[in-house]
Amino acid sequence: MNDGPIDVTTRSGTLHGVRSDGLRAWRGIPYAAPPIGSARFRAPQPAAAWSGSRDATRFGSRASQKRGKNNSEDCLTLNVLAPEQESGPRPVMVYIHGGAYVSGSSSDPLYRGDHLVRRGNVVFVSINYRLGALGYIDFTEFSDGFQSNLGLRDQVAALQWVHDNIAAFGGDPTNVTIFGESSGGNAVTTLMCTPAAAGLFARGIAESPPVASVYSAKRSQGWAADVAEAIGATGSDAADVLASVPAQRLVDVTHDLTTRWADEQPGLRATAPVVDGDYLPQHPLDAFANGSAAQVPLIIGTNSHEGRFFPRFLNIIPTNHDRIELMFAETEPRVKARALAAYPDYPGKHAAADLGGDVVFWEPTVLCAQSHAEHAPTYCYRYDYAPRLLHLTGFHATHGTELLAVFGAVDDLLGRAATLLGGRAGLRAVTDTVQEHWLSFAQRGVPESSWPAYTTERRETLIIDQHSRVESDPLGDRRQAWLGYHHRR
Repeated sequence: MNDGPIDVTTRSGTLHGVRSDGLRAWRGIPYAAPPIGSARFRAPQPAAAWSGSRDATRFGSRASQKRGKNNSEDCLTLNVLAPEQESGPRPVMVYIHGGAYVSGSSSDPLYRGDHLVRRGNVVFVSINYRLGALGYIDFTEFSDGFQSNLGLRDQVAALQWVHDNIAAFGGDPTNVTIFGESSGGNAVTTLMCTPAAAGLFARGIAESPPVASVYSAKRSQGWAADVAEAIGATGSDAADVLASVPAQRLVDVTHDLTTRWADEQPGLRATAPVVDGDYLPQHPLDAFANGSAAQVPLIIGTNSHEGRFFPRFLNIIPTNHDRIELMFAETEPRVKARALAAYPDYPGKHAAADLGGDVVFWEPTVLCAQSHAEHAPTYCYRYDYAPRLLHLTGFHATHGTELLAVFGAVDDLLGRAATLLGGRAGLRAVTDTVQEHWLSFAQRGVPESSWPAYTTERRETLIIDQHSRVESDPLGDRRQAWLGYHHRR
């Protein structure tokens, strides 16, 4: 059973996979044509068919980004991991990686998915998509040929590939769960509001999604103008310059501008989807509120101290006094006063970080959940578990820490590092809780029975910790303190 080729035939041709730790894996599968040359800043096109058997034993290139190796514009690939036994149809889980829409890759070791496949008897898919200026800044003002929301379009193309081909790998195309963290969580909530994605997934899991980080075409085009000016694309040949400038130059310029944007427009994020009135017709918060978002079951939640991560590692959100004051500049004074009062130690560094994390992640997540709960089953969580090391360093359960549990990394390098000073048993217990709920949701459309659906009357939320529990309206006073705050678009 563990010997011999693992060939599978897709609509584009035959793929030659590999057996990996008792699972079957196919990597670096093109789901669209390379978006290079004249295809830059344009919607993804179908991948060309091939003859013979295509090697699918190695991951494809990472999308162009600031750090790492093997970065390329030719990045539109995905990976499939399936159990050894060739039976089905199995539930499918499609993971969309985070990284502020400027970094990350489906090949990152944490996202390999093997623990989920073994535990849940699912087919796991992970995808790459265009990042940064190449995927998430709207240059349509410079050329009629350029298109918007390229990274979002890539994600839809990947989901279409899954719909068309996953049965060949033993997956059920009618039972697809999309899930992602941070910008990957934003991708989930945005895909739920994207007409082209309708019918391509049955449910979603949004971990720490900055749901409100979607902006108007006017605002996005202002950021595009900044990038164009920085690379010298300001004359009549601006479109040609944008189309031909080396990808790494666009990456570097966007990276350099990010700090300026974070200081000048705190709380906003230039590399993000855009409400273009076409591919993304309306802002996701509006779509969830009026019921036009996909009415599919949703798990959504955040971590208890989202913002603590950012000042030290990715200084892009409003986590200091100057940025927070500017963020509130257009807010009614009474709303600002009420919100600030909800963080008694403000402007202390931890309180400022918590406020910034809440306004970017937690508060819009609450808005999304309470709206979606009126139209489809919705399950809310707060991830509280932090081993001793994270407590001592002041991080607590900060942004991204739930991924250790989601992907079962307790015995991997990251899990061992996080529990260096203790907490391995706790992380193992939390992993069991998270994976049981996530996999039940992927298999049956509902988490385990201990997790009630969210309603605006009771606001029951699963608090995920070494000993998990359900609370009604956790941080309700803080939630009410933010009432009336309007996210800039």
